[in-house]
Amino acid sequence: MTKKILFQDTSFRDGFQSIFGARVLTKDFIPAVEAAVAAGITHFEAGGGARFQSPFLYCGESAFDMMDAFRAAVGPDIRLQTLARGINVVALEQQPADMIDLHARMFKKHGMTRIRNFDALNDVNNLIYSGHCIANAGLEHEVVVTMMELPRVCVGAHDAEFYTKTLRQILDSGVPFTSVCFKDASGTANPRKVHETFKQARKLLGDKIELRMHTHETCGTGIAQYIAAIEAGCDGVCVGRAPLSGGTAQPDLFSLWHVLKGTDYDLDIDIDKIIEANNVTKECLKDYEFPPEALGIETEVIFSPMPGGALTANTLMMRENKTFHRYPEVITAMAECVARGGFGTSVTPVSQFYFQQAYANVMLGPWKKITEGYGNMVLGYFGKTPVEPDPEIVRIASEQMKKPVFTGDPIAHLEPGIPKAKKILEENGLPVTEENIFIIGALATKGGNKGLEFLKGNFKVSVPKKKPAAAPAPAPAPAPAPAPTAAASFRPTGTPVTTYNMKAGGRVYSLTVEECV
Repeated sequence: MTKKILFQDTSFRDGFQSIFGARVLTKDFIPAVEAAVAAGITHFEAGGGARFQSPFLYCGESAFDMMDAFRAAVGPDIRLQTLARGINVVALEQQPADMIDLHARMFKKHGMTRIRNFDALNDVNNLIYSGHCIANAGLEHEVVVTMMELPRVCVGAHDAEFYTKTLRQILDSGVPFTSVCFKDASGTANPRKVHETFKQARKLLGDKIELRMHTHETCGTGIAQYIAAIEAGCDGVCVGRAPLSGGTAQPDLFSLWHVLKGTDYDLDIDIDKIIEANNVTKECLKDYEFPPEALGIETEVIFSPMPGGALTANTLMMRENKTFHRYPEVITAMAECVARGGFGTSVTPVSQFYFQQAYANVMLGPWKKITEGYGNMVLGYFGKTPVEPDPEIVRIASEQMKKPVFTGDPIAHLEPGIPKAKKILEENGLPVTEENIFIIGALATKGGNKGLEFLKGNFKVSVPKKKPAAAPAPAPAPAPAPAPTAAASFRPTGTPVTTYNMKAGGRVYSLTVEECV
């Protein structure tokens, strides 16, 4: 008997994040959502993760308004899912208990059905309270074990036994959940390891618990991971659709459908209708610039696990800072940051901690500057890492940051967030609504409160759209060909070769250009 494999369409959340750094305007993609529903798709990722922050920071929109528009487009019966980061929920820093509870209630209010909830350190203590809040709000709680491949020569954690132990801790904790997901944000976990993990998970869970997997195609092994998981008992997976699939995004729906031909598994989709929906999505996004690194396979992330959702955000930042030429060095340096940082999974926010520290190590010198997120992680302020961080790095972090190692509950010492947010709103003459309270709390940064700036109208829209083509300049009158001078030498074949001196990064480079004739 053929087993129907469930799937979640992640095109409009993780696809946006993995390709455009989550910077997409709501009005541009809602017609594509409507077309996907018409094609028979019933389960979408609709927000959370960076698609909570980016609407405010880069699109000039409220993420709550975006979620409302999504729900209106799909109708009342479609499952809409969002992504939360345990005690961080949809912020990059730990949130106090009252804000964690408010997160669940607000996402329920704004039309969501299920929240996928993970902790990058696989510290189960960071999932318990947030999981209860999700269930208490009337939402489905999909609890997560995060996966990746370790850099070469690293051992300990991140094998099938570690993932099974983490799942057993979740079961022992008593946190309520409706489904379990193994999430590989970098797409690097070896498919054989995936297979063994799902075999062991299925034994623990029995046959009645929905078991899912999420990965990316970043290093080219996403489909192989899915087949390995499905053959070991996985019920459902995450897929993207063209043009929001492959590369740094999720494996493509049609690719998986094709690979499942002739097996005991099927996706039960109407190909012609989905082709039509894909064409609508392509039309909706025709004005967006697809960065080349989002579209290809980057096998070096096998050795230095960079998530697809973070890769394009980081390359966009490096382009803006004119340091993109150092990107290969940063990726190489990231492997050491993973190896010495305690093996937290390379997924938000830990992936950013790794990248930020690697960037600092390249630009300033190895470990000359411990970045705040990485330092707090190795010192224990986000919870317990899978293995103990390198004692030398812990010492350097403690000395530079003037902070001791922390072994307590990361949110126990945090002041309630709702009273503080109310006060900020009142002092600025802004409406005191639950939405505004959460916006203030979730978008607070060391550099100022981005939520407050948005609510005051101080924001700049910055989405990766193509620049209008400039009008062509009139063609100059033809000039007679100049005689050869000392500035150009000639090979015997008659092919001109010109040498230029170019200055970049404080160095002078000699560039030889050979004209092809």
